[in-house]
Amino acid sequence: MDLHAFVSAVSRGFRRRRMERFAREFGLTEQTRILDVGGTPDCWRLLRVRPRVTLLNMPRAKDELGEGYLWVAGDGRALPFRDGAFDVVFSNSAIEHVGSAASQEAFAREAARVGRGFWIQTPNRWFPVEQHLLTPCIHWLPKRWQRAVVPRCNVWSALARVTPDRRRFYIQHFLADVRLLGPGEVRALFPAARLVRERFCGITKSLIACRRESPARELPSPAAREK
Repeated sequence: MDLHAFVSAVSRGFRRRRMERFAREFGLTEQTRILDVGGTPDCWRLLRVRPRVTLLNMPRAKDELGEGYLWVAGDGRALPFRDGAFDVVFSNSAIEHVGSAASQEAFAREAARVGRGFWIQTPNRWFPVEQHLLTPCIHWLPKRWQRAVVPRCNVWSALARVTPDRRRFYIQHFLADVRLLGPGEVRALFPAARLVRERFCGITKSLIACRRESPARELPSPAAREK
């Protein structure tokens, strides 16, 4: 097994365990309505149960869809759905990509508004390996240093099997838009949520804001939601 295949296998193992935990946490069934903000079918193929998933993503993601998934083009900061439209709003490593702190606050508000519950995962800023570039400690450097170092030296570039244009786009996006969060910031964004820590070798690798159901909102009955 080459290094790329090894990293992919490890990543898939983490995703599978995360998805299994998510399914247990919310008691997923085939009738559970889920909005996946920024997702693709890959995560959902790891589950035995097949909930009713709507994927909200950029237009290019539509090409990756298979049967059984609805797709909507949209922005996680301004979701085109009514309050409480879904049983769960799910997001895997998306909130750190939307840019500014204000954008992340809008993303969090929309997830809490549209979902009766939510499960929002993001890499932990204080994990020693930056999980987008797979490079130790590079995310702790000042931004001006990152701009000098990242294009020349990062593990992701050596492993990724993408075109040069795609590689340049991803690195530029990391430098311009990715804003990693720590536990305190996740708690501030989702004050009504429980913070779940996903660990690797005893260190928190990812943070998950989990709320099973909003206690404050009077929700329509299942029959009413079908209308």
